[in-house]
Amino acid sequence: MKSARLVSILLLLQTRGRMTAADLAEELEVSVRTVYRDVEALSAAGVPLYGDAGHAGGYRLLDGYRTRLTGLTAGEAEALFLAGAPGPAAELGLGPVLAAAQLKVRAALPRELREHADRVSGRFHLDAPGWYADADSGGAPYLPAVADAVWNSRVLHVRYRRWREPTDVERRLEPYGLVLKAGRWYVVAGPGPRTFRVDQILELAAADEEFTRPEDFDLAAYWTAYQRDFHDRLYHGEAAVRLAPGAVARLTGPAARAARATGRPDPADGWTRATLPIESLAHAHDEFLRLGTDIEVLEPAELRERIAGTVAALARRYIAETVESAC
Repeated sequence: MKSARLVSILLLLQTRGRMTAADLAEELEVSVRTVYRDVEALSAAGVPLYGDAGHAGGYRLLDGYRTRLTGLTAGEAEALFLAGAPGPAAELGLGPVLAAAQLKVRAALPRELREHADRVSGRFHLDAPGWYADADSGGAPYLPAVADAVWNSRVLHVRYRRWREPTDVERRLEPYGLVLKAGRWYVVAGPGPRTFRVDQILELAAADEEFTRPEDFDLAAYWTAYQRDFHDRLYHGEAAVRLAPGAVARLTGPAARAARATGRPDPADGWTRATLPIESLAHAHDEFLRLGTDIEVLEPAELRERIAGTVAALARRYIAETVESAC
């Protein structure tokens, strides 16, 4: 819609300064001619917008001009207040800042959009951590210090606890950015870069030394690639299984996706044969046992034998207890 596009031009120029017609056209995915018409419409409406010719030219707003947020749609206002997660902001030491920012935005909204935003705040609450996260464990006490180092490009010296031996190690970090994933904070740091869980930092000392963040580093792109590589490394084996009707719906994550992609139902009994990714024999043993009699492992033979041994041991134990109680 043209009205939304005009507001977008105002906000882009307000936040980025001078932009050429070609830049605006690329950002808004319209033609340069459309940008020219929109700029003329804004000027006719009294917006203090002017353009400079030449190689370094472009459009810009008169210094000091700020547009109000009356261009927000109802959906945009709802999304803005839904995105303001108070928990993570408080962990970063930004709780009061977030509250103040939301108050200012709310005051600038027209009455009908303010009612939409209030309705979202009263009906949706974001709680990122999982059910079994220990809220009283102290969380990540060094998170504010890490965030400060990220913002100010300061080197950190930490003592860090990892899962493999030696567990406690000393590391020099150049923190590029922070990521909140499933209720846990991760710091992406150079050299490398590499990923560290903030709640596994045992000791931290901020150095006076500054570092230069790579100009081409993209935190979102790095995290997407990191997750993909993580899953590729995690699931390096396969198991051929048969699943009872309804068992596929009980699977989660990569196993569920693989079952849907490779599953072939047997019309004779309704069971589905599929090939599932596994992390290790021990992990697959525990995960598959959760499905009880709704799964049969066909391959690999070692996994099938391991599960058969566990089931046989359980049968002997419960049969013995039943006999003893009957005597």
